[in-house]
Amino acid sequence: MQQQKSKKILFYIFLLITFGSINNLSFNEIRLDKIENIKISGLKNYESKILLNDIRELKLKSIFFLKAKEISKIINKNNLIENFEIFKKYPSTLFIEIEQTKFLAKINKNGKTFIVGSNGKLLEEKYSNQPLPYIFGNPNIENFIHFKKILDSSRFSYDTIKNLYYFPSMRWDIELKNNIILKLSNENLKETLENAYEFLSSEKNRKIKILDMRVKNQIIIND
Repeated sequence: MQQQKSKKILFYIFLLITFGSINNLSFNEIRLDKIENIKISGLKNYESKILLNDIRELKLKSIFFLKAKEISKIINKNNLIENFEIFKKYPSTLFIEIEQTKFLAKINKNGKTFIVGSNGKLLEEKYSNQPLPYIFGNPNIENFIHFKKILDSSRFSYDTIKNLYYFPSMRWDIELKNNIILKLSNENLKETLENAYEFLSSEKNRKIKILDMRVKNQIIIND
């Protein structure tokens, strides 16, 4: 931020020197370099082209007076994007580095299947063919993102999950790829997940159908 301010100050000094030393040149004859190149990294070619076209709709002028907020608004409308940075390369090139959102799960909304991104936004199913856990029920997406963060902080591997079930009581069930169902408490979620991990690790050879941990300090097994 400080570096950008310094560059602007230097440029204004340059303008003052230029206008002060050229008496016979009108302001309209002073040409400031326009943005000639916009380079986007982090997205597939097709997605980059769409974003590039949207940015060009802004009809950007000189790189010296570029307002990043204008571009940021366009970028933030793209649900594929998690984070981004904008860099200027003088005199006329703009670099946009994109971090694409991670695909976490699939969910049905209004009769249509969407992908849930790690940025908390929904994307059309066409963006990924990879197998993802399916969320049944109707959770708020922020609730799911919060649940995912707690799960990631435990020793449980998200890759072992086949489906997720959300209940109006704000409670989750997990169906693993080995078809075991974990009924979780809506309190002390991380502790419950750790207990489930410990139990399943010690009972690998046991054929378990359901592990019910809705009551604190209690595990009910259905095998």
